[in-house]
Amino acid sequence: MVFRWHQTVSFMVALVAPFVRAGNVTALTGTWTTKANTVFTGPGFYDPVDELLYEPKLPGLSMSFTDDGYYEEAFYYVISQPSNPSCPTALLQFQHGTYEIASNGSIILYPFAVDGRQLVSDPCTSEESVYGRYSQFEVYSGWDIQKDDYRGQYKLQLYKFDGNPMNPMYLAYLPPLMLPTITMNPTASATSAATASSTASSTAKAKSRLKRSFENRSKTDAIKSPVIDGIFWWYVGMIMMIGGGGAFLFLQRQSMCEQ
Repeated sequence: MVFRWHQTVSFMVALVAPFVRAGNVTALTGTWTTKANTVFTGPGFYDPVDELLYEPKLPGLSMSFTDDGYYEEAFYYVISQPSNPSCPTALLQFQHGTYEIASNGSIILYPFAVDGRQLVSDPCTSEESVYGRYSQFEVYSGWDIQKDDYRGQYKLQLYKFDGNPMNPMYLAYLPPLMLPTITMNPTASATSAATASSTASSTAKAKSRLKRSFENRSKTDAIKSPVIDGIFWWYVGMIMMIGGGGAFLFLQRQSMCEQ
């Protein structure tokens, strides 16, 4: 059944992604984030040991990819309500799993269904946020990577299944900043004592690995990609130009007075 399901997925992808976007200047591997540069995958967004989702300073999304077919995504949305602008809904979502790049250039994401988490906060309908599991199969019809000369970073442009572009993301970490690429919250599906014991042992080992991962989070070899702030340097240039012009006029006036 799984094999046929994958065949169906491949057929659907072939229909919604009839072309390959070319011209990529770097690999997909790494951690990518949107312009706000505040949302990143990894332990800073989701803590699978204590089951916590951390709210970033600003909305945005981040996606990470490995060379060997694993992905992770962190989404933080703030949805305004036209009928009541003072009551925006905040939505945090975490997923990870495996991915493949189809022959037509589309990206197919297969999440670990038991690991996905979602936190919904609507202050005008409830004083408490709603926390629960989340699993969403995803298909991106195309993608391309170009060098953004203004920011001095590589830019990833993903296209939804219908061809519409998503908000561009920029390379933030290489190698990617991610949680362990394993099922972090396995669930038991069998009833026998032996199977339950084996599942409990596997869960304990997974939790132990996660704890070690969190203890070593500051020792990651992921390197943050530098961001060139064009607006900042534009202001610096303007200040230097105005200051230089003012100094020139002052010295010229002093010279005229001495004559």
